[in-house]
Amino acid sequence: MTKITPQPGIMKIALYQGGAAHVEGMSNAVKLSSNENPLGASDAATDAYRRAAYDLHRYPSSDHLALRTAIAEVLGLDANRIICGAGSDEIIAFLCQAYAGPGDEVIHTEHGFAMYRISALAAGATPVEVKERDRVTDVQAILAACTDRTKLVFIANPNNPTGTMIGISEIERLANGLPAQTLLVLDGAYAEYVDGYDGGAALVDRHENIVMTRTFSKLYGLGGLRIGWGYGPAGIIDVLNRVRGPFNLSNAALAAAEAAIRDVSFANQCRAENTRWRAWLAEALAEHGVPSDTSCANFILARFASQEEAQACDAYLQSQGLIVRQVAGYKLPNCLRITVGDERACRRVAHAVGQFKGGAR
Repeated sequence: MTKITPQPGIMKIALYQGGAAHVEGMSNAVKLSSNENPLGASDAATDAYRRAAYDLHRYPSSDHLALRTAIAEVLGLDANRIICGAGSDEIIAFLCQAYAGPGDEVIHTEHGFAMYRISALAAGATPVEVKERDRVTDVQAILAACTDRTKLVFIANPNNPTGTMIGISEIERLANGLPAQTLLVLDGAYAEYVDGYDGGAALVDRHENIVMTRTFSKLYGLGGLRIGWGYGPAGIIDVLNRVRGPFNLSNAALAAAEAAIRDVSFANQCRAENTRWRAWLAEALAEHGVPSDTSCANFILARFASQEEAQACDAYLQSQGLIVRQVAGYKLPNCLRITVGDERACRRVAHAVGQFKGGAR
């Protein structure tokens, strides 16, 4: 009897573990584990989502023209070089599906987003992990790891779960130094939290070997709808559209995302609130003896003396109704990633960490 087996690489994929959402026995726990916007989605996006209910029987647009046009108009991009997907995860998967396979290598950094490795293995390619330098992307190490089999290089800038980022000049040095067959993918999921940073869009316009991915899940508060997008050279976007399903985004998601990207005032408000409470939380944790790198995202990577202390603090926070994220799976066993919440959440988690450091258990 023939044995049915999956493609090579599939069984090497560890099941993705998302941030916890509940504490047993508690109905009002504060979730700070998934880097969600504490202000939620804008009223404009919510209203657009409600209106979409009247067209549930209609198929969505297959070319996402209205959303691509809105993104292009707000951010000053070429709509014809934008592709939309079910979260930026799907764009990452498209890139691996289209450009990597058995015998090819896909580079990601030591503490990089888990979906890079997962998508590479799903395509049959070999993921190659490159060390970071003090939790920061090391361009020279990436260039040294490249071979004639390297097809894709993924970096998140700012990075998750470290919150650190590198400058445009370093990204451009990386792009210029890659082998001719290699595509650089800039994951800009947290780019909106950095004032004046375009996520690498200008670099995409100057280079034929760079693709940028973005998401509506973070600043725009649409994580539950799963919608993201990519921007790249026309030829690459054409290839990705050939593997994209024609109806990969719902009418409701498309409408909400278009309204969200056009609500610039709300986006600015969210960015300002995050900047304010991110700085406050980092300082408050430091005062309790818990350091962190300067974060450019919507979370703090809190460092403890050991994995045991990090786990004990996590357990204490849960007992106080506060859910944060252990990141041992990202090779940061002595750290907890804490989403920047609203004022009340930030004050609560800082107070609880202070109690823990003072001996509370």
